[in-house]
Amino acid sequence: MSAITRNLPWFIRDLGVSVIGQECYTSLVENLALTDVQCLKYALSKGLGVGIVIGGSVMKVPQLLLILRAHSARGLSLTAFLFETLAYSINLFYSFRNAFPFSTYGENLFLTIQNALITCLIVYYSHRSPKRNANLATVSLGMLLTAILLNIVPEWILSFLQLSTLPLSIFSKLPQIRQNYRAQSTGQLSAFAVWSQIIGCLARLFTTLQEVGDWLVLGSFLLALALNGILGCQLWMYWGKTEVGEKVPITVGDVINGAVRLRLSTKIGGISNRMAFAE
Repeated sequence: MSAITRNLPWFIRDLGVSVIGQECYTSLVENLALTDVQCLKYALSKGLGVGIVIGGSVMKVPQLLLILRAHSARGLSLTAFLFETLAYSINLFYSFRNAFPFSTYGENLFLTIQNALITCLIVYYSHRSPKRNANLATVSLGMLLTAILLNIVPEWILSFLQLSTLPLSIFSKLPQIRQNYRAQSTGQLSAFAVWSQIIGCLARLFTTLQEVGDWLVLGSFLLALALNGILGCQLWMYWGKTEVGEKVPITVGDVINGAVRLRLSTKIGGISNRMAFAE
């Protein structure tokens, strides 16, 4: 078997080396040393990292589609998404400027973009007024300026901002958790996005420990896991429930069905009365 793995096509070999490095590629692929625990853990970490980055590229797409199809952002907290987008942005620039492997933070790039779009949609659908476009432009410009500033601030400020992602994580989730609790409903909140974040946080704890070892990053993932876990519990508790006080729309089908039931009950009542009279 090792004779085959040592003669793989050059493009497969180059891809393997680029992902797990020359030493681990030689050990695991060419020599088939499956007892090399360090390289196995490193390869697992890399595999999880690449999977998370790929998953992160589509994680919020279901949420975007829910909003666009419903033409509504009901149940979504603007404050929560603003803070969450800021936290993703800080983590992205902190990891990039510290030259961490892209596989350990790449999903933050895609999540920042997707969250920015969701935030704009919340503003667009939540403010049906002449100022809606102005509010949308203000939020968009604010997010753009934030990205520029995060790229130019000194390293010590960026480290402080990374530390601030811990309270930011709380502020980004608490408004959504509170809104769900008050409404007894999760509205347009995407179950796919929430459960994907829970799984992603679990995997990121492992990859961060293996490849980065930065306790600021690790702490942010631990806190995010706990808060996303609460949202996951709310999705389970309020699944299928409409918002308290919300009027359920009556469709044409409901009217027709109601009319048919009323007519049938009237006929049955008439027959019963005639039978009673005959007796």
